[in-house]
Amino acid sequence: MGLQSAWEALMMFLYPPRCPACGRYRERRGAWCADCLARACAVRRLRMTTDERDVLAEAWALAIYTGALRDLVRRLKYQRRRDALAYVETFLRAAGPMFFERCLLFPASNDAQRSQKNLVAVPVPLFHKKEQQRGFNQTELLFEHFLAMHGIPMERLLVRTRATRPQYGLSKDERKENMRGAFAVPDEKRSDVQGRDILLLDDIYTTGVTCAECARALKKAGARRIVVLALTSGQV
Repeated sequence: MGLQSAWEALMMFLYPPRCPACGRYRERRGAWCADCLARACAVRRLRMTTDERDVLAEAWALAIYTGALRDLVRRLKYQRRRDALAYVETFLRAAGPMFFERCLLFPASNDAQRSQKNLVAVPVPLFHKKEQQRGFNQTELLFEHFLAMHGIPMERLLVRTRATRPQYGLSKDERKENMRGAFAVPDEKRSDVQGRDILLLDDIYTTGVTCAECARALKKAGARRIVVLALTSGQV
C-alpha cells in the first residue's frame, strides 16, 4: 500500500464518512443518505423585483439556505475546508437535472450535454484582496466539477471594481447602494460577453441585489440573456 493510500485508510478509520445531514455512517466521502439528499433538493425559480427582472431572465436556487447545505457552504467559505466540496458535488448531481429540465436556457429538445455554444457560466466575483485572503472564490469551487460534467464552460468575465461592505445586516436600499457600480466587464473581455447567454453563479441568493448589479454590468457589455443559478437561497 502506498503512502497516500495508507494515509487515506487511516483518515477513513479515524474520521469515517458520514451523511452531512443526519450524521449516519456512509460508505464514502461525499455520500448522503438517500432520504436526506432528497429532502435537501429544493429546486425552484425565485421571485424577482421589477428592477431585477429588467436585467435577469430568471433566478434559480437548488436548495434552501439551511441545514446541511448551509453548513457545507460555511465550512468551505469561512473555514476553508475543501472536504465540503465532495458533498456539494453529490448534491449537484442529484439537483442538477431538475434545474436543466425547467430553465429556459436549456430547451426541452436539448439536454445539458448539448448545451448551446452560446452559453457561458460566470461566477459572481470577489474583490481581489478578499480572494487573495481566502485563497479561492468559493462559488467557482462549488460549481466547477458540476459544470465540467455537463460541458458548460465557466469564465471569469466579471471583476469586482472595489471592496464592498458585507451585505449581512443591511437593508435592501443599503445593499443597493453598497453594490452600485461594484462590478464591470474588463475591456478585453467584452467580446466574450457580446451576444451570449450567461449563467450567473452565486453561492447564496439573498435579496438579489448583488446578482442584479452583476447582470447590469454584463448587459452593458452586450450579454443576451442572463439567468442566475444559486446553490442556496433563504427565499422559499
